[in-house]
Amino acid sequence: MTFFETLLDLFENKINGFLWGPPMLILLVGAGIFLTIRLNVFQVSKIKIWWKGTFGQILSKKAKDKKDSNITPFQAVTTALASTVGTGNIAGVAGAIISGGPGAVFWMWVSAFFGMMTKYAEVVLAVKFRETDANGVHHGGPMYYIQNGLKAKWLAVLFAIFGTLATFGIGNLTQVNTAAGALKDSFGVPVLATGIGIAVICALVIIGGIKRIASVTEKLVPFMAVFYIIGSIIVLVMNASKLGGAFSTIFSSAFSLRSVGGGILGYIIMKGMRYGVARGVFSNEAGLGSAPIAHAASNSTDPVEQGLWGVFEVFVDTIIICTMTALVILTTGIYDAGFDKLQFVYEGGHDKASLVLASFSNNFGSLGGIFVSIGILFFAGSTILGWSYYGQQCLGYLTNKNKAVSMAYKVVFSLVLILGAVWKSSLVWEIADTLNMLMAIPNLIALVLLSKVVITLTKEYLARGK
Repeated sequence: MTFFETLLDLFENKINGFLWGPPMLILLVGAGIFLTIRLNVFQVSKIKIWWKGTFGQILSKKAKDKKDSNITPFQAVTTALASTVGTGNIAGVAGAIISGGPGAVFWMWVSAFFGMMTKYAEVVLAVKFRETDANGVHHGGPMYYIQNGLKAKWLAVLFAIFGTLATFGIGNLTQVNTAAGALKDSFGVPVLATGIGIAVICALVIIGGIKRIASVTEKLVPFMAVFYIIGSIIVLVMNASKLGGAFSTIFSSAFSLRSVGGGILGYIIMKGMRYGVARGVFSNEAGLGSAPIAHAASNSTDPVEQGLWGVFEVFVDTIIICTMTALVILTTGIYDAGFDKLQFVYEGGHDKASLVLASFSNNFGSLGGIFVSIGILFFAGSTILGWSYYGQQCLGYLTNKNKAVSMAYKVVFSLVLILGAVWKSSLVWEIADTLNMLMAIPNLIALVLLSKVVITLTKEYLARGK
């Protein structure tokens, strides 16, 4: 075995075989189920409230205090969405279907449904327990609500360490790797050139701090989301007759009865759950503790009002965008569900992003590949920006906001982008999965133990007639 093959086997079959095994999946999804029950299925029972408090506010022209040291609630959510809506919505969904079958999409939906309450709780706690420095800038996230709410400094430090490391996986290596592969497939751009280009551009933005990141993401995120959604809708309209079959395949595959023997059946379902939940979390980040770091930086004074955006994020990311990617794959004829394997030939080979490129190309020809490549570039770039901020905050917590350390992190983060562009795709995704779960564990423990705080704040908010 080569060095890369040895590393891949280590992460995929040994480390992630344990971290993404039944106990950890129960913790991840179970936390969302627990919070959903404790909050009386808020994502459904209070849908009018969170929908009006989020989507209804997007077009609101409230005055913005330009002298405020912090960012607006909308900038906070676009920064969070910038990190959330990334290559996981394209390559991640394709990877889930490749590895776990179409049934993985069903488990993505399940994790998203309960993940709405997980992320809601994260954001509420982040705003509730954040700190404000001498310059009036807010700092928050799991490390702060673990320290100030749970009074467990050691667990907060553990989260911050894992959070810093995770930024190089989900927020760096996987993003640039997918973008580099897509641009090579569609335009013939060398992967190294893409890595260097993205590294330079991102460095110029992230060195400017959260205000510059937010000013970029509030313009980029709405554009890239609408851009990709419109393209997906066109493909789905062209293949409307196959939508019913696609949904049928997803549900039947989630609980496949085609295999003989309970052991094989259990393995297929478990594999679908593993990759469905893993890619769902990779995409919407519910439970990781990343997005609340951005939300805590907002100038919002009400934890629950900002928390509503957490519900909105998961809905847009997984229920809308990820579902569209899955349906495009399953309706264009590129994936033959009857054989549970890929039935396509494309220049990029059997790569995650290549599956989506081929799906769009099946309807639009070469323009389809170009469309997806541009979408991936925007998605990857925005995610890189969002996660670079998360890393700065986690490292800042560990080093008492040392400016020299922060600048060193920005430089290293930018240089790693070049490395990520040339690494083997399957390896960087497995590394990201490992770091994601390590980051999630201390956060999920805190969410469960601090759930009473979330419930109390929610009840007070509803009692005020909001």
